[in-house]
Amino acid sequence: MAKARQKRAKSGRKEGVLRELNTNKTLYLMCLPALLLLFLLCYLPFGGIWMAFTDFNALDGVFGSPFVGLRNFSIFFKQLTAWNVVKNTLIINFFGIILGLIVPISLAIFLNEMRLGIYKRVVQSVMFFPYFLSWVVVGAIVYGLLATDVGVVNNVLKSMDMEPVRWFAEPKYWKTILIAANVWKWSGYNSIVYLAAITNFDPNLFEAAQVDGASRFQQILHLTIPMLKPTAVVLTLLSVGRIFYGDFGMVYGIVGENPILVDAVNVIDTYVYRSMRSLGFSYGTAVGLMQSVLGLILVTLANHAAKKINDGEGLF
Repeated sequence: MAKARQKRAKSGRKEGVLRELNTNKTLYLMCLPALLLLFLLCYLPFGGIWMAFTDFNALDGVFGSPFVGLRNFSIFFKQLTAWNVVKNTLIINFFGIILGLIVPISLAIFLNEMRLGIYKRVVQSVMFFPYFLSWVVVGAIVYGLLATDVGVVNNVLKSMDMEPVRWFAEPKYWKTILIAANVWKWSGYNSIVYLAAITNFDPNLFEAAQVDGASRFQQILHLTIPMLKPTAVVLTLLSVGRIFYGDFGMVYGIVGENPILVDAVNVIDTYVYRSMRSLGFSYGTAVGLMQSVLGLILVTLANHAAKKINDGEGLF
């Protein structure tokens, strides 16, 4: 009897799947190219993770190379510079997340409070423009600002009878410079998400607050910011998942191979790029796997904490 019921249930599920495919076959065919790309670019490369546990060589291939266990991970943690690059990555990303939350929200509120439509569109376009610049162009802008002889900043310091700074020979400034450049480049783009969320707020709430005598600042403080909290939580959780990933393009585009600044701004990704020349692809794969696992753990913990403090709202 039980086997018969299981057989009928299995047959019913099969018929339901076939009926669904037949009913919405056009939609599934439209999704097919995206699903194929997702499989080829995201799921098929999972097999390459095995390289992290082997001494990879091109002749033997990914699955034929000698198995070495956790040796590649051990090499990373035994490197004297490994902890320094982890620290650099965490510092740059941590402050990037904090400022990358505060600045875009402030810009979105600022844009929402503008009343002149033309001025609002112009300001929004200007703020969005840095998103389209490559890090090489941003690096050229930074050089134009901070160059010792011809830099704008040093010329301003000279005009104020102050001693110019040799920025590209002073490592202590460069974490701050990279964080500022990252926030400048992405804040306009990220503010669009918050601005879109603000435009969907119920205007009746603001009208009621205005009738009750609330000022514009009080409306922002007690209505706009609290209602932006779910959006801010989701975007912050997504950022936390990449806190162990250094922006390779940013560091190389702005700092390059400057030997004086390497120790101050060397993040995990740039360190692996330099190390792979001598330690090979297996080492780079091991560090990449470590970054992914740590990112997953952090996202899970951050999501759990967000649900605790945000009335059950989180990413998943």
